[in-house]
Amino acid sequence: MVEMVTRPYAGAFEKYALANPDVICVSADLTSSCEIDGFRDRHPEQFLSMGMAEQNMMSFVGGLNMAGYRPFVHTFGVFTYRRPYDQLMASIAYGRRKVRIMGFLPGITTPGGMTHQAIEDISVMRAMPNMTILETGDATEVESICAAADSIDGPVYCRVLRGNVPRLFDTPIKVGEMRELSSGSDILVVTAGITTEEAMRARAALQDAGVSIRHLHLNTLKPFDSETLLDHLQSVKYGVITLENHVVTGGIGSIVAETIADAGIAKRLIRLGLQDTYAHGGSRAYLMRYYGLDALALIHAIDDMLGNSTGIGEEDLNAARVDAVHSLAKAEGL
Repeated sequence: MVEMVTRPYAGAFEKYALANPDVICVSADLTSSCEIDGFRDRHPEQFLSMGMAEQNMMSFVGGLNMAGYRPFVHTFGVFTYRRPYDQLMASIAYGRRKVRIMGFLPGITTPGGMTHQAIEDISVMRAMPNMTILETGDATEVESICAAADSIDGPVYCRVLRGNVPRLFDTPIKVGEMRELSSGSDILVVTAGITTEEAMRARAALQDAGVSIRHLHLNTLKPFDSETLLDHLQSVKYGVITLENHVVTGGIGSIVAETIADAGIAKRLIRLGLQDTYAHGGSRAYLMRYYGLDALALIHAIDDMLGNSTGIGEEDLNAARVDAVHSLAKAEGL
């Protein structure tokens, strides 16, 4: 039984900020939705609300860092880069400011539709010089994201999970180190964020079907450890499948494709994720099934790569965890 942790970011951030008084909590009018409302109420001297004005916020926090503070910016992922791109580039990335950008609701983890779904954030942030990108995949990584981000000498963008989050790992994020979750020899599967749990759902059924999977979980997307990925890729027979909560262009699929191409490796790649489309509104489970981001989509891709059917169906997979759109763990469905 997977342990579920409610609002892991809230307690983790408060503990970290209190131990580091030069950390300033900054919010863009989504304070409760980013699990920092309790911190605001208990520690107002270490909190700033910038309102619904992300462009101003990005310029302001760049100045805060120049004044000796380490701002942690909190808002939904889409609002960290779509609206304030110029300010993000000029006031933060260009000067390598120590600003830690906490982007909530990555990809299709919200039913809010395209206005709230950060589906191209990795591709945008990857293209920005000096920007580090981290992604959380479970409660332990959420609890350790503050320390991980704050260890970087420069700006950091983090894809952060909220609400009820499963605990899949026993150890915190180590920046730059991918997790090897299984060490098979047939196909390499590369995941991050919520797609890691989906790949884990398929593990037992694949083992029963005689398919040997090497599964890597990523939490550091930039800089990327190409050498380690290539070592793993050389250890499998057929190829690599990437599964991501993002468009396949510019995200993990592109990272792996670039790594393979640069090294001249002749292995097949299948990229699962949003295929040049915006996602509509709906529950996370529905959207993952509809757009092919779930465990069953991974099984179909494995069948394709092997050239024959494993015979695995939905009934053979470990049960999906279904979250209510509205719950006490989240201030709002969005």
